[in-house]
Amino acid sequence: MVANVVEELNLQTSTHKRDVLEGVEIDRGRLLDQPFVRGPHWDAVWTQALDTVSGRPQQPVLVIVAPRSFGSTTFALRLLARHTASHVDLVKLDADWSTPTKGRLPLEKEHAFQLDLKHPENDQLSSDFLNALSSHASQLRANGSYLVLTVAQELWRDHRLGEREGVHVVHLRETPDAQKVVEAHLEAYGYERLITALQSYPKAQASLRGLTAVAAERAAHTIVMVWQEHAHLEQSPISARVGEQPPMSLEDRLTAALTDWRSELDALFGEMTHLHSHGNPSLTVEDRCLLLALAVQQSAPMPDVARSAQELLTRAAGQASASSSTGGAFAAAPSALAGRGLRRRILDVGADVDGQDRVVFDRPAYGRAVLEYVWDNYDTMREPLLAWLVEAAQTPSLEDPTVSALAELTLRHGTMGYLTTLGKTACTKKPEVLGAVMESAVRNEHIGRLAWEALYRWAAQDEYAPAVIVLCRRILEDTAVAPSTAKRAMVRLRRIAHTTSESATRELVLAAYADLAQQPVGAARLAAEVREWQQSKGSARGGSLAFLALMAAQDDGAPWLLAQSSLDIDVPRAVHDLLGNPRTVAEIIPRLSTWIRASTTDPVAYGRLRDQLLPALRGHNMFEAGMNLMRELRGISTAEGTSVADDFYHHLVDTRLHAVFPLQDGA
Repeated sequence: MVANVVEELNLQTSTHKRDVLEGVEIDRGRLLDQPFVRGPHWDAVWTQALDTVSGRPQQPVLVIVAPRSFGSTTFALRLLARHTASHVDLVKLDADWSTPTKGRLPLEKEHAFQLDLKHPENDQLSSDFLNALSSHASQLRANGSYLVLTVAQELWRDHRLGEREGVHVVHLRETPDAQKVVEAHLEAYGYERLITALQSYPKAQASLRGLTAVAAERAAHTIVMVWQEHAHLEQSPISARVGEQPPMSLEDRLTAALTDWRSELDALFGEMTHLHSHGNPSLTVEDRCLLLALAVQQSAPMPDVARSAQELLTRAAGQASASSSTGGAFAAAPSALAGRGLRRRILDVGADVDGQDRVVFDRPAYGRAVLEYVWDNYDTMREPLLAWLVEAAQTPSLEDPTVSALAELTLRHGTMGYLTTLGKTACTKKPEVLGAVMESAVRNEHIGRLAWEALYRWAAQDEYAPAVIVLCRRILEDTAVAPSTAKRAMVRLRRIAHTTSESATRELVLAAYADLAQQPVGAARLAAEVREWQQSKGSARGGSLAFLALMAAQDDGAPWLLAQSSLDIDVPRAVHDLLGNPRTVAEIIPRLSTWIRASTTDPVAYGRLRDQLLPALRGHNMFEAGMNLMRELRGISTAEGTSVADDFYHHLVDTRLHAVFPLQDGA
């Protein structure tokens, strides 16, 4: 029994001392209820990973190597859920490291960990890491635990990488049948009718062939979205006018949504033309800008669409004004009437105009394909396209079609180079928009870590700080956010506080901390920042800002910092440090005044608070700060009618010095 206790203590000590990776616990039952399709190849790999006798994973460490988007993470989690004991905790880890290190891997009794290694730089594998992983496997075995690593195929090319003692390697080289994956997700969503419809649409089925597991899951969401749009339009039909196209059928909508449209777009973006010709489907440059404007906005008033297209044309041509463009409806006034009218051009690119002069472009999937086609095929258009989208954004929300388009581009092309360009474009003009786009990026399992890395770099630059603060506030306001994600947001806020030289940026961080202090979980995170500061392990600037924010938190009418005896925070020392720092003295005095004012109705509470603060107001370089605080306290009286300023004055200033240092103004 003693040996077991010692072993448990040693395990807890080694785990808690290390800065181990954090993760999110997965609900086994909920995971097993999610749609899952294997297929013959996955069945074979599944069998390879398991011990034929016990039905458990062959080794404590399983490495699954697969191309990106093949579904290896889903495979790994489902295998652990099916083939580990029901009492074993499933945990999806977050690889928050700069290089794979055994010391960062958690070790707990009866846990099954899953970890994605897909970052092109930070997850580079080495033979040394795999050798260390072999010794880690023996520790996992002794504790009844497992670790499954899913590794991107391009990170597994070194010939020295392979199986070790306790480490088993399998390769996923195929994805399950895409249509079966789509149908499984539709059934799980409760759309069995859509499965029957899809099976009767050959063209839509053809568009699903060859999709990866991730793309197939995305296609299922697209099909549901198309169905909902179709049902909405059927319930509120728009009366057709002579010459207008009839409403699209569900089959046409599904086919359009699942088609990549490359052949049609190759024709529209073929050889450059200056005049529209029905014999040549290639669009003029003005019409291409118009098509892109429609692709982003879908439906909008004609003047707004025309203005948006003109702004893109101006950016693409590097021109300063609309009058310098040539040809088409955007030409200077003398030649404008020589070209086609705007309505004619809108019809030519596949949209319509209703009776209220509103452009209707009910082709969201086609619009997305247009945007991606231009991005892929016109390298020099990328920066102007990003600048145009950022400028056109109206609200920092994914409900804004422009912000949604930016988010889709970011998820599809989120390399570090792309994120750098996006940041330069948006950080000063639209920091809120950049924050909204980056929020969708950090929540994405494929580019999330790259996005967090970019944010860490930006946190040290004042021009990027507002956007980073916007994002971190969004993350921390989510009470259901994973601990590892919240930790990353706190690290970036701390980095801004530590590096900024701008008072306005400091105020933004303090405002973010103040909002966070109103939540119990947020207050605990800020308290951890203060402890790190006082233990000389964290940023002094970040810790002091966290303390200032916590001063506004209340616990049953009393200062939260003083009411929490388990915080392990030296409040008098923190007050002393902030009063003695010229940078923070003006920030803490009003907060101390608020504390004291709130306590004056209770003589016992007031006396206790005063006695706690008096030691902090004594000492080297504290006289001026103390005098300023006492002047701030004038006009405040205790329940007995005693002046608080005089009370502090008589406790702090020797009576022999009262004539030299009076409390009155102008002394």
